[in-house]
Amino acid sequence: MGTGHPAAPANGRNAYVDWLRAISLIVVVIWHWAFTILYWRADGPHATSPLYFTSGFWLITWLFQVMPLFFYIGGFVHLGSWQRASSNGVPLGRFVVRRLRQLAVPTAALLVTWVALGAAAQAYLGWPWIGRAVKLVVSPLWFVGVYLMLIALLPIGLWLHRRYGVLVLIWLAGAAMAVDILRFKQDLEPLAWLNMLLVWGLAHQAGFFYQNVVDATRQFDWALLWAGLFGLVGLVSSGLYPASMVGVPGDRFSNMAPPTFVIVALLLFQIGTVELLRPTMERLLTRPRWRTVNQTVNRFALPLFLFHSTGMAIALVLFRVLHLSRVGDRPTDLSWSWWLMRPLALVAPLLCTLPVIALFGRRWAGAPEPTPATAGTD
Repeated sequence: MGTGHPAAPANGRNAYVDWLRAISLIVVVIWHWAFTILYWRADGPHATSPLYFTSGFWLITWLFQVMPLFFYIGGFVHLGSWQRASSNGVPLGRFVVRRLRQLAVPTAALLVTWVALGAAAQAYLGWPWIGRAVKLVVSPLWFVGVYLMLIALLPIGLWLHRRYGVLVLIWLAGAAMAVDILRFKQDLEPLAWLNMLLVWGLAHQAGFFYQNVVDATRQFDWALLWAGLFGLVGLVSSGLYPASMVGVPGDRFSNMAPPTFVIVALLLFQIGTVELLRPTMERLLTRPRWRTVNQTVNRFALPLFLFHSTGMAIALVLFRVLHLSRVGDRPTDLSWSWWLMRPLALVAPLLCTLPVIALFGRRWAGAPEPTPATAGTD
């Protein structure tokens, strides 16, 4: 049988959901810090990835491209939060506006600050490449825009969920597949951006069924994992889609920008994986040390994500000023020393990000809104 309803902790939080949500953000931060390779062209800085140089390294993106999982968890959290707010008499419109404001205000402040700094640098210092540098710094915020879109569409998602249930997931998956068919067969490339709504909307809508998955049998968890894995293998092996779940220079397109139907298979695979890990993780998260770690990462995950590229930019500037490193030409290969230095590559950006969080992100450094131990599906 499934693991059922986990015992609700005294503070009303779902420890495993908190863990998945925070770790999803931290995985993105670690990936950007450890595996972003910057190089210089005539028009300024560019970024590439070790996936471009390393055969087979793309396979780890099937586990560590965690945006599908993050949106899935977000759907569950929004459903549970709305049920609590509704029981307290909060109108849906006010609930949506409040949640939009919680995330939009710090994101907009960060974006405006960087745009202003870039404009000032270009105007007074004459750096023609500063616009590209600012774009690299703020580009990780794309997912915040998608998340805000899903929050804004929450009233529609909730209505569809109540009215049609699981059929909504089937329709969204079919629509995402149709977009890919029209994109590739009819060369309608602009249509691909519709999948920003369809694929991520599917992941978010799937989160409304989170508790159903928790209550299902372990055999169902294995079924999700294998269905997703077979889907990934089949779609990638067809030659229609890149093998990597993140963008790789040289690929015809990215499975993420905009998302393709491959991400639907990835979502199934990741849901099955985290459900199979659930019993072990729930036991670990009841231990004092793990509980402390969970509380800490949840307190700082969002501000760390918001400011991690700022910290990385500061670290690179300091390294150049101190002549410790430079952003040179595009590399043609990666040495063993580069790989061995990956853990150390996290230290400098972290040390430069923490003061930024202390100065500007303290008001957002705190435990996120409580996640319910269970949530209904009606």
